[in-house]
Amino acid sequence: MTVDALGAAGLLGAATAAGWVDAVVGGGGLVLIPALLMAFPALSPAVALGTNKLTAISGTTVAAVTYARRTGPDRSVALPAAGLAVPAAGFGALSASALPAAWFRPVIMALLIVVAVFVAARPAFGAVQESPEAVSRHRRIFVVAFAGCGIGFYDGVFGPGTGTFLIMIFTSLLAMEFLESSALAKVVNVGTNLGALTVFAAQGQVLWTLGAAMAVCNVLGARLGAATALRRGSGFVRTVLLVVVTGMVVKLGVDQFG
Repeated sequence: MTVDALGAAGLLGAATAAGWVDAVVGGGGLVLIPALLMAFPALSPAVALGTNKLTAISGTTVAAVTYARRTGPDRSVALPAAGLAVPAAGFGALSASALPAAWFRPVIMALLIVVAVFVAARPAFGAVQESPEAVSRHRRIFVVAFAGCGIGFYDGVFGPGTGTFLIMIFTSLLAMEFLESSALAKVVNVGTNLGALTVFAAQGQVLWTLGAAMAVCNVLGARLGAATALRRGSGFVRTVLLVVVTGMVVKLGVDQFG
């Protein structure tokens, strides 16, 4: 499978942009997967998803490490949720062919619209972190299970907005700032990407050479995105979140009704 110089430049640019978006609020797959399908019209969606996972896990891992060095994400949430996400995402990837994407799009669009309205209507949401003691142990256990199993399965079977949903879960249920929620989301997202990639690789649905080349650019974008978010703070993450959510709603709407 070959691509001309202009197409290659476009894919590498898309991988860089996807890494930046993923590092800040998630949603990079909505940049890179369409770019892959435009460059290779005959490419199967499964191969596009598998190759995207190879690219994304590289950038997400770098972003997670960058955040961890600066924000010190809560390991009691991040590590068990990421551990649960690996098998959950793998099971989701195995189930993908049996659950058509058309079933998910209307529900996900509705949820994203609710997220956008909620965040826009509450400027203080995600701007101030509450005391960790204010969150009960039972709620933390629920968040770990929901983020790891529920969102992990979703990322394997469908995927768009995984990082965004993780950020909203951590911000709303654990009373965190957007910046800390984004750091936690990156750690869990590494687990979801690893689980799904393992299944796609076993099924032979990964373009390894292309994915590796795009991974280099994705890592660059992820480092820039994480550094920008850390420098600009939760207000910046909130703004990018609203922009990305709006873009995801439009993209899913076009896919569903176009």
